[in-house]
Amino acid sequence: MAEQAIFDVFVIGGGINGCGIARDAVGRGYSVALAEMNDFASGTSSGSTKLIHGGLRYLEHYEFRLVREALMEREVLWAMAPHVIWPMRFVLPYHKGGPRPAWLIRLGLFLYDHIGGRKLLPATATLDMTRDPAGKPLKRLFTKAFEYSDGWVNDARLVVLNARDAANRGARIMARTRVISAKRDNGTWTIETEDTTTGERRQTRARMLVNAAGPWVDAVLASALGKNDVHNVRLVQGSHIVVRKKFNDPRAYFFQNPDGRIMFAIPYEDDFTLIGTTDRDYTDNPADVRISDTEVDYLCKAASEYFLEPVEKDDIVWTYSAVRPLFDDGASKAQEATRDYVLRVEGDKATAPLLNVFGGKLTTYRRLSESALEKIGEAIGVKGAKWTAGSSLPGGDFPAKGYADEVAKLHKKYPFLAAGHVRRLVRLYGTRASALLGQASNEAGLGRHFGADLYEAEVKWLIREEWARHAEDVLWRRTKLGLKLTPGEAAALEEYMRGAANAAA
Repeated sequence: MAEQAIFDVFVIGGGINGCGIARDAVGRGYSVALAEMNDFASGTSSGSTKLIHGGLRYLEHYEFRLVREALMEREVLWAMAPHVIWPMRFVLPYHKGGPRPAWLIRLGLFLYDHIGGRKLLPATATLDMTRDPAGKPLKRLFTKAFEYSDGWVNDARLVVLNARDAANRGARIMARTRVISAKRDNGTWTIETEDTTTGERRQTRARMLVNAAGPWVDAVLASALGKNDVHNVRLVQGSHIVVRKKFNDPRAYFFQNPDGRIMFAIPYEDDFTLIGTTDRDYTDNPADVRISDTEVDYLCKAASEYFLEPVEKDDIVWTYSAVRPLFDDGASKAQEATRDYVLRVEGDKATAPLLNVFGGKLTTYRRLSESALEKIGEAIGVKGAKWTAGSSLPGGDFPAKGYADEVAKLHKKYPFLAAGHVRRLVRLYGTRASALLGQASNEAGLGRHFGADLYEAEVKWLIREEWARHAEDVLWRRTKLGLKLTPGEAAALEEYMRGAANAAA
């Protein structure tokens, strides 16, 4: 099946970079199509440590431009999406003889406070761990700590909200659509895609192609574009464990391991603690990445060096791993490889240009998108000015510090909902939670109950508005209710969603 219309931009990849570029481009007036071979954020973009941060440790590697850009983005993104992004304080315990001297930590935090245009986030403080509640869960070795600000993000939701907003603005957003081939033809690209659910194939034409396939960026160049011997990215595996809650404090911990690596322990989904990450080179298929026994042992042992109560394997309720597609700068160690992004254009307007996106991180995705649009403008003509810095993502049209007010408003409108349910809905959907709940006046009005506080009304919303097709999409990306539902409940949800998909076909 062939289409007559020629899109300005065709994006390959539905992770944070691909969806961010599509949103920015369509908002400037370009016609845009995007294809993601699986579900949105099903790769690297949902496997992060869930932080909007400057990258304190990157200062050690002299990545000052990246750190400054990331620090500047924290409050910009918080204002764009205060439902899925919010501030978090981090406690960095210190003891004499640790991996880094106190003066170096102070210098790093001084730069952190002053080079990024911080306005709303509180400044660094020094804590007496013998008195501060943050010292209670830790070994008594730590009598002092530094406390600083960064941000937390629901990474998978950040991706799908960018995709949703791009679609709302007119982009054609295609989930579960694999690019089979992309060929230059008389100054335009002819892209053949396959719907991985139905098997239907389609041909689409575009003036410019953007390869934002993340860990698969080289694979796309090799398979779809027929390039031989490509090697632009270094794949680095990062794994995390989620354990039963280790502390009640709302602050997170930043731990310095004796091997020079750093690790976070972060309050997670009310009842859990998230611990990670690892850094090791990865050479297999990114789709097959799984946490190794070695990584599990490393994370448990490293966390146990700090917590009074050891972290045991039996504490683990969930693990996840992802592959970071870092630009291969020849660094000797995985943790030293640059987290900066690199954008490279091949061809020109006459020959149909290709933009390859290498590297990047969640925090700088919006700036990466702006840089990509500069390249697109140079290649096929400028259509509009920068616009995303003052925008809101769907559901995020309320003040940065207005989350509690939104919760109160929603609870007043739907008083039958449990308080925790209201908080969760506002965290995921912001001001759109009311549209999801509709005219419901009691729990029965929300439809079938699938377990925890997941009801049919929310599942239908995710199918209709956010491309969800399987239980995994709902339980592990759109929400994290996979931590709460039983295997039987998850199977029943999958059966329901399969029926819903068939009914819609």
